[in-house]
Amino acid sequence: MAENPPSHVADSHEVIRVVGARENNLKNVSVEIPKRRLTVFTGVSGSGKSSLVFGTIANESQRLINETYPTFVQQFMGQLSRPDVDALENVSPAIIVDQERMGSNARSTVGTATDAHAMLRLLFSRLGQPHVGSPQAFSFNIPSVSGAGAVTMEKGGKKVKERRSFEITGGMCPRCEGLGEVSDVDLDELYDKTKSLAEGAMTVPGYNVDGWMVKGFTESGFVDPNKAIQDYTEQEREDFLYKEPTKVKINGINMTYEGLVPKITKSFLQKDRDSLQPHVRAFVDRAVKFMPCPDCGGSRLNEGARSSKILGLSIADAAAMQITDLAAWLDTVNDPSVAPLMAGLRQTIASFIDIGLGYLSLDRSSGTLSGGEAQRTKMIRHLGSPLTDISYVFDEPTAGLHPHDIARMNRLLKLLRDKGNTVLVVEHKPEVIEIADHVVDLGPGAGRAGGEVQYEGDVAGLRASGTITGRHLDDRARLKPSTRSAKGALEIRGATQHNLKNVDVDVPLGILTVVTGVAGSGKSSLIHGNVPAFDDVVVVDQSPIKGNRRSSPATYTGILDTVRSAFAKANGVKPALFSANSEGACPACRGLGVIITNLGFTQTVETLCELCEGSGFSDEVLEYTLDGKNIAEVLAMSASDAAAFFAKGPAHTTLVRLIDVGLGYLTLGQALNTLSGGERQRLKLAISMAKKGAIYVLDEPTTGLHLADVDNLLALLDRLVEAGNSVIVIEHHQAVMAHADWIIDIGPGAGHDGGAIVFEGTPADLVASSDTLTAQHLREYVGALQGVAAS
Repeated sequence: MAENPPSHVADSHEVIRVVGARENNLKNVSVEIPKRRLTVFTGVSGSGKSSLVFGTIANESQRLINETYPTFVQQFMGQLSRPDVDALENVSPAIIVDQERMGSNARSTVGTATDAHAMLRLLFSRLGQPHVGSPQAFSFNIPSVSGAGAVTMEKGGKKVKERRSFEITGGMCPRCEGLGEVSDVDLDELYDKTKSLAEGAMTVPGYNVDGWMVKGFTESGFVDPNKAIQDYTEQEREDFLYKEPTKVKINGINMTYEGLVPKITKSFLQKDRDSLQPHVRAFVDRAVKFMPCPDCGGSRLNEGARSSKILGLSIADAAAMQITDLAAWLDTVNDPSVAPLMAGLRQTIASFIDIGLGYLSLDRSSGTLSGGEAQRTKMIRHLGSPLTDISYVFDEPTAGLHPHDIARMNRLLKLLRDKGNTVLVVEHKPEVIEIADHVVDLGPGAGRAGGEVQYEGDVAGLRASGTITGRHLDDRARLKPSTRSAKGALEIRGATQHNLKNVDVDVPLGILTVVTGVAGSGKSSLIHGNVPAFDDVVVVDQSPIKGNRRSSPATYTGILDTVRSAFAKANGVKPALFSANSEGACPACRGLGVIITNLGFTQTVETLCELCEGSGFSDEVLEYTLDGKNIAEVLAMSASDAAAFFAKGPAHTTLVRLIDVGLGYLTLGQALNTLSGGERQRLKLAISMAKKGAIYVLDEPTTGLHLADVDNLLALLDRLVEAGNSVIVIEHHQAVMAHADWIIDIGPGAGHDGGAIVFEGTPADLVASSDTLTAQHLREYVGALQGVAAS
C-alpha cells in the first residue's frame, strides 16, 4: 500500500497567528486561531475581546486589502491605522458584521440597504402595466425633470448652435421629495396668540421682547406690535408668518425682514438636531410635527410609479408588505422572461426569513432598526455568497434575539463555517459558546485588569478550566420564591403603534417588570410608544453615545467640571487651565497626547507627543496639584480609585454610580470611542440613576454583559426598585425574566403574527401554566437548573 503523499506547503497556513497584540488594554497577547472553524471569543465586558478581534485581526485585514487598490481610489477611502501588534500571519479577507446602527439617512430603507429594492424596481420596469419607464422611474431618490435649450459646439472649426432637450423620468414624489413624510410647524408652539409682540408673545428660544430678533418684527412696519396676534388682519398674519425676504430699515440700519416660519426653518429646523443645544432641541421636538405625505400616502413614490402594477400590486404595495407575505406574492410571479432576476430576488427575500427578519417590510427606514436587526440585515448580503475562505467577524450576533431565535442564528453561523469560511464571534450567550469549535477566553478582569488570554481550546476544556467564563457557563438564575407587589399601574389603552393590535395592558409600578417576546413582536412599540415622556421617565436605550477621541467618561458624566473646579480652587487659577481642549492644552499636540501626521492616501501615523509625554496638558498645568496629584494623574485613575480620591461631593456620588453599574475599571480620561456597546449603555444608565421615584425604561441592558456581570445587573435593578423606583425592562435574557416580579409577554409571533399580549403574570405562573414560546424556553432554562441540582 502506497504511503500518503507529503502535504502541500500551501496547506501549512491553517491558523491565523497573532503575536504580541497590544491594542487598547491587550497585554502582549499571542494566539493561534484555526481557519475554517467557528471560534468564539469570551470574557467579561471590557476584557479585550473587541480589541483583539476587531481592533487587531479585522482591522489589519481590511487595511491590507485597502492597500491593494490604486492610490487614486485609496484617497477616497477611510484610512485605517496599523494595529499595535508584533506580527499577524495567515490573515484572510475579513467581512465585518457589527452592531453599529445603520446610518439614519432619511432615504435609506431596508430595501435599499440590501439591494432588494433595486431588484424590485427592475422587475416592475419589465413587467409592470402600464409601462412607465426604466428602473429609475420606480426610484424615490430620482425626481422627474425635463429641460431644453441651445448648446454651442465646435464643428469643422466653426461654432455651431444646436437645440437639445432632455427628460428624466424618476419615481420621487414631488411633494415630500421621496422622504415619505412632510413636516409641519405647530404655530401654537411659536407664540401665544392671546398676547401682542410687545407683551412677549414669542415663545421661541432667543426671541426676547427687547432683542433684535423680535425688534425685526415690531419695528418692520408690517405688523402692529401692540395688537394681540389673534386679532391680526389676514395681510398682517401673512406678513408675520410667511413673508418672503424683504429689505427694511430698523433704527436706521438696513436689515432683511422675513416671515417667522421660514426664519425658524432656516435657523433651527434645517440644522442637525444633535448639534442643537438641549433647550433648542426640546423646542424643535415640540414645534415640528411629522406626518405621512398626503400625496403619496408615505410611499415616497409619485403617481406614475404607483400606477404601474403586477398582478394587481404596485411597487409601493410590494415594499410595504411584510417580507413573509412578499415572499408568497413573488412565488406567484412566474414570467420566464425575468426568471434569472426572480431567482436572485427570491433568494434575498428568503434570506430575510431565514435570519428571523421576515416581520420587516422593505420600506422600513433603516435608521429605525435596532442594533441586532441592523447586524442581521447586513448578514443578508453574505448568506448566499459563493465566496469561500473569508473571515466573517461577528459582534454579538444574538443581540436582540429571543431564545427561540438563537438556534436559528447558530444554524447560520455553522452554515457560513461549513462553506469553508473562518467565523470569529464575540459573544456571551452560552448557547453560542456551546457550538464553538474553538474558544479564546480573555480576562481575568476588565480594563487594566484584563487583556490576557485565560484559556484556548474546546468548550469541554473551558468548562473544566476554572476561568470566570468556565465557572459561569452553566449558571442558571432561579425563579424568585416571592415577588414584590405593585404600587399602582401605568395604564396603556388601545395601543396600535406598528403591529400592535389595539392592546390594553396595565404596566405595574414600584416593581421590576420585564416585557418580553420574540424579536419583532411589538415590545419596543408598546413601551417606547406609550410610556409618556414625563420628567420622571428615564429611558436608557441602545442609541449610540456620540463621542470623539476628545470625549471621555469624565466629560460625558460631568465629573471633569467638578475636578477642574477643585484644581482651580486649590491653586487659585482659572478652571479652563485644566482642560486639554482649552487653555491647558499642550502646545505641540493641542491636547490629543499624540502627534498625527497625515500622509495623504496612505495610513495616518500617530506618535506619542514628546513634549507632554501623552498627557495632553502643558508643563505649566502639570505643576499644579490637588492632594499630591496633577490633573493628568487624576484622569489616568480608574473610577474605583477616583472614588477613593474624591471621598465626598458630587464627583464621588457620580463615581459610585459608575462602580454600581460595573464600570469601576474605566479610567476617567479614556476616549469614549474605545468603549464597547455594553459599556456605553451602562455609562448612560449611571448618569440617569440620580432620580428617585422615577420610572426607568431599560432596553436590553444585558447586551454586551458577561454571564458573571448579569448577577451584578440584577442586583442593581433590585437596588433601583428598593429605592422607590419603577423599572421596566425590555429583555430576552432568561436570567432577567426569572428575576422579574411581573412579566408581560407579547406575541405569539413577529410582525402581523404578533402585537398581542399572550401572558401577564409572575415568572412562576408563566413557567407553570403558559405555553408561549417564552414560557417554553424559560421552563427549559429553569428545568436545566433543577437537573443540575438533582445531579
